[in-house]
Amino acid sequence: MPPVWEVRLQKHLRHDNSHFNLDVAFTSAAHRLVLFGPSGAGKSQTLRMIAGISRPDRGHIGLAGRTLYDNAAGIHLPARARRIGFMFQDYALFPHLTVGQNIAFARKQGLANPKSAVQDAVVQRWIEAFHLEAIVRHYPHQISGGQRQRTALARALASEPAALLLDEPFAALDKPLRARLREELLTVQSELALPLILITHDDDDVRVLAEDVVEIRNGQVVTGGQGEPATTITSSREP
Repeated sequence: MPPVWEVRLQKHLRHDNSHFNLDVAFTSAAHRLVLFGPSGAGKSQTLRMIAGISRPDRGHIGLAGRTLYDNAAGIHLPARARRIGFMFQDYALFPHLTVGQNIAFARKQGLANPKSAVQDAVVQRWIEAFHLEAIVRHYPHQISGGQRQRTALARALASEPAALLLDEPFAALDKPLRARLREELLTVQSELALPLILITHDDDDVRVLAEDVVEIRNGQVVTGGQGEPATTITSSREP
């Protein structure tokens, strides 16, 4: 059986006069993998390259035996062809679309916005799964942080992805809500057997969700990524 994740990425990043070299490599058989480390370590850039939102300078990305990117072989699948659901830290909901339309956006083809009435069984499934029926016609500014988080996760899952990437999905939520949504995510991921990578600074996310932990610092992997049992890494928490 091939590993779930095979990632070797190199990218030189420039911003004004600053430079940052990202050079990460990890292999893991885990279906729930956590990227752990301080801000600015390169975790989000790694996630964006796996998703196909950003392109590496060179490297290889494999998901359960399927090659998504390999510069030596000339393979670079566009983001849509990778079938990866991506949930941004700020949720990136469209402010001019309702909850239902935001979720349905993952299913649409063409340039037109989704219709306000839900007509897709897959969209309806995730509306019901995350108990969003009462707010389906509300706009993002009219709903709570937890409801926005559920909407963004429902949109990612409505695309029927082969894997799910989450960039600090609970960071803006209070502790009791984080705990509840963490359990909901664990239930959904387990039911779908969906490979998942989660970025977090929270030890509780690691404890509950991680099957394997990759710690990234200064653009490089410093521990993990070989399928070892996950452990809580307190040294990566920022002061």
